[in-house]
Amino acid sequence: MFKSTRIKLTVWYLVIIMAISIAFSIVVYRLLSREFDRFQRIQQYRVEHLVDPLGRPIIIDLDTQPLEDAKHHLLLLLTIVDFIILVVSGGLGYFLAGKTLEPIQQMLDEQNRFISDASHELRTPLTALKSSMEVFLRDKKSTVEDAKVLIDSGIEDVENLTSLSNSLLQLAQYQKVSSVNQNLTFEQTSVKEITDSAISKVLPLADKKQLKITSTVADQTIYGNKFSLIDLFVILLDNAIKYSDADKSITLTSTKTDGHIKISVADQGIGVDAKDISKIFDRFYRASESRSKTDQNGYGLGLSIAKRIAEIHKGSINVESSKGVGTTFSVKIPLSQHSGGIQLERIS
Repeated sequence: MFKSTRIKLTVWYLVIIMAISIAFSIVVYRLLSREFDRFQRIQQYRVEHLVDPLGRPIIIDLDTQPLEDAKHHLLLLLTIVDFIILVVSGGLGYFLAGKTLEPIQQMLDEQNRFISDASHELRTPLTALKSSMEVFLRDKKSTVEDAKVLIDSGIEDVENLTSLSNSLLQLAQYQKVSSVNQNLTFEQTSVKEITDSAISKVLPLADKKQLKITSTVADQTIYGNKFSLIDLFVILLDNAIKYSDADKSITLTSTKTDGHIKISVADQGIGVDAKDISKIFDRFYRASESRSKTDQNGYGLGLSIAKRIAEIHKGSINVESSKGVGTTFSVKIPLSQHSGGIQLERIS
């Protein structure tokens, strides 16, 4: 599709360029032809008024062929120039059409991958839910207790699907904001207030696993979108809680350098294999088999969302991890930047 579109776009470039070039050539040819004709008339007038010393007119037959040849040479030269413009502009137009369509193709490929991945992730729990119901209906010996177990399992699957759909919508919204190079509505906000709000949201989960969360984040003011940054740190804290054993600690620290503030979330969890670190920000990617063995629910979308939020704030997010020692995610955000023009809808 893009190949044919690229060719069509190139043809339109050529039509426009050649229309201008030919029109310019016609104007040049007519102007120079008039100058040739004017020169010929002047010469003709001078010849007709030549007289000898006795006052008798001198008759000279003026040859007009050189001027006609000049017109033909001019026409040929303009034709050659137009042909060269056609060839050069064709190549450049094809190149320019490719560059014009490249971001559109990337966006479409990204959208297709998103739809494919989302369809796969949604299909798996739906298929399991459907299969368990079909097995229950076919079993004539099913009891009320069996029905309760099935319903409990079904509710859990529905909750997982709800969580997945919310994550997909959240990721899609952040991708849309980033793809059109627009920012959220920014305002002066406190980094400490952001991290404290994130901690309060995940504290019940931490208490459930008897994890201690400590924060020494400085009360630094930045220019950003408060709600999306809270989402970012909730994701990082939730990730740390999921992959930490009981009675461990999670620490938040901050440092200021070169017009940026770096907030780090460090855990004492199972860590990430070196081969997985480069992929953990890919959507639907769950790190190595050892992390999957923790039996934690998740679809590998959280870190993708966190990365998008950091990018929207013109920042970055990095990870350092040692197997069996722990993982540290570091978010680096500029202290000031221009405000954006749209408001992101909150997803509950």
